[in-house]
Amino acid sequence: MNLTEAEIVELRQQANGRAVRADLARRARLILLLAEGLTWSAIRAKLDCNDSYIALWSKRFAADRLAGLFSRHAGRQRYKVTDRLEARVLARTTKHKPADGSTHWSTRKLAAELGGDISHMTVARIWAKHGLKPHRLEGYLASNDPDFETKAADVIGLYLNPPQHAAVFSVDEKTAIQALDRKDPVLPLTPGRAERHGFEYFRHGTLSLYAAFNTKTGEVLGKTATRHTSSEFVSFLTDIVAHQPRGKEIHVIVDNLSAHKTKLVDAFLSEHPNLRMHCTPTYSSWFNQVELWLAKIERDVIARGVFTSVPDLKRKPMRYVRKYDEQPKSVKWKYFDPTRRITPDSIITVH
Repeated sequence: MNLTEAEIVELRQQANGRAVRADLARRARLILLLAEGLTWSAIRAKLDCNDSYIALWSKRFAADRLAGLFSRHAGRQRYKVTDRLEARVLARTTKHKPADGSTHWSTRKLAAELGGDISHMTVARIWAKHGLKPHRLEGYLASNDPDFETKAADVIGLYLNPPQHAAVFSVDEKTAIQALDRKDPVLPLTPGRAERHGFEYFRHGTLSLYAAFNTKTGEVLGKTATRHTSSEFVSFLTDIVAHQPRGKEIHVIVDNLSAHKTKLVDAFLSEHPNLRMHCTPTYSSWFNQVELWLAKIERDVIARGVFTSVPDLKRKPMRYVRKYDEQPKSVKWKYFDPTRRITPDSIITVH
């Protein structure tokens, strides 16, 4: 096989180039070996190929020279997903379960179920087009309170238009906070590596944290208790009253916990007519602004905290409360469309 100088230079560049595809470099080396006069048996040993490979590419090079070394893929017509096929995939995904007892489909399971020419990638594209994610699961909780609208309007009214010269507190408790101490040392945060806690721990006991969030100023009144009963709740209400001027009107927003509805609580309310309790609708504790603050202290103090004893657990959250009250922040609620009736689907955002 005779080669021109230009062809030799180009073939050597393709054979030795690091950015050249491996299959193209192998074909270039084949032509160079043929030009050097090596026998087919010697070429088979060097390139680990067979005679049909040598015959194919030598014939193509003889016919088209360098252009003949590039692959010629016949290809096939682009696969088209028809509306009927989409409907089959969507119906099977949403209305049926896998025969093996699985709770949801995977792309490969559904493709095997439907058979034919449907690949798992076709199923994936159809799912993506229609926003289907069978591997995802979300929870929900619907309120069954027959007085939902009345209670919701009462609570939202305290946020958006509170009574003049009255104090409004959002009250709740975080129960059974565990005093967890790690058996192994805590490895601190370092560049490229997160803080690490050992798997094993000591559990010294539990505490409950009561919090009253002032919806106007954002200040928090906190208190810890070893038990979580109606007596502790009444004791906390007493603290709220004691921190306000005598005779001041006080509104307390609470959830529907049984400890908030006992005879002991009723007796306290009868003795303090200036204090009124407002219950959020059933299964709607998200109406209570203090839930946002409790989530904050959970992230900042409790979730990753190391507590050597129950007194240590009591000290650290209360220290956080005192520091927070130095620069408190209120929650601003905005109701997008006050003209709409207040329903469980009403849009309320927190800024």
